[in-house]
Amino acid sequence: MDREKLTLVKEIHLLGFQALQSFKIMYFLLFLTLYIVTLTGNIMIVILVSASPKLNHPMFFFLGHLSISDIILTTNIVPNMLCIIQRGHSSMSLPSCIVQLQFFGISLGTECLLLTVMSYDRYLAICSPLHYNTIMDTRLRLSLVVSCWVLGFIISFVTIILVSQLNFCGPNIIDHFFCDLVPLLQLSCSDTSVVQIENIVLATPLTLFPAIIITVTYIWIFITILKIPSTSGRQKMFSTCSSHLAVVSTFYGTLVTLYVIPANGHSLNANKVLSLIYTVLTPLFNPIIYSLRNKEIRVALDRYVSLLKR
Repeated sequence: MDREKLTLVKEIHLLGFQALQSFKIMYFLLFLTLYIVTLTGNIMIVILVSASPKLNHPMFFFLGHLSISDIILTTNIVPNMLCIIQRGHSSMSLPSCIVQLQFFGISLGTECLLLTVMSYDRYLAICSPLHYNTIMDTRLRLSLVVSCWVLGFIISFVTIILVSQLNFCGPNIIDHFFCDLVPLLQLSCSDTSVVQIENIVLATPLTLFPAIIITVTYIWIFITILKIPSTSGRQKMFSTCSSHLAVVSTFYGTLVTLYVIPANGHSLNANKVLSLIYTVLTPLFNPIIYSLRNKEIRVALDRYVSLLKR
């Protein structure tokens, strides 16, 4: 096969939600509203955590970075998804598709690691409260956050370098609403085994190992909580970690179902629904869950709104 044919594909066509075209206006308005609310909520958390001295706590520091990751994730996916819904399909250049995949990988990997760090923070706060401030000092929290972003970037960057070396000679249609790795690899006429091995060696552990760590830390947290003699004390501790646990369950539940369970276990439409959960709904749930269930954030928000009204 000559080089001209190997480099034939210049654009990738995303089919999006073909079955929803009869209701495209309704779905466009729905996802546009969800996107605006998601951006507003996460930006609000970043501002509050940065500006409020009352929120100068490791848990809120990690939450602020989780919101930044959510902003990147949803902004990378949703605007183009809205174009797909409105037009019925969308086209993007192959380099743009690869760039979207890169930012998707960075935000997804970083979020996996940040949720793990937040579970460790909850573990220290509940299981070792006397040593919490000594262990989770400013240096450690900065090191943990920087490690999350650097690892998320490196693992995604390695994947992107390998994908960029592939040849795409047709077809050029992806039945999805964004450039995910698996459907993009299916379009390549090169040997993709190196990318698949790299994904197994680096990307898969990035999902599974944090899930295992989170599970183990919460087992210890629940054991510790059950040892608390007073009912009110147990309820307070459960309330402290329930917000994080709800976000983790939604996020990892969809990721494991989508990427760990074999692809023939669910249809393309099921894949799209699961992808919507962690690209659209989870970034929306994070600020809502933490804002509604956290007294400190509600108080900081009320104070901030009062200052704006003056």
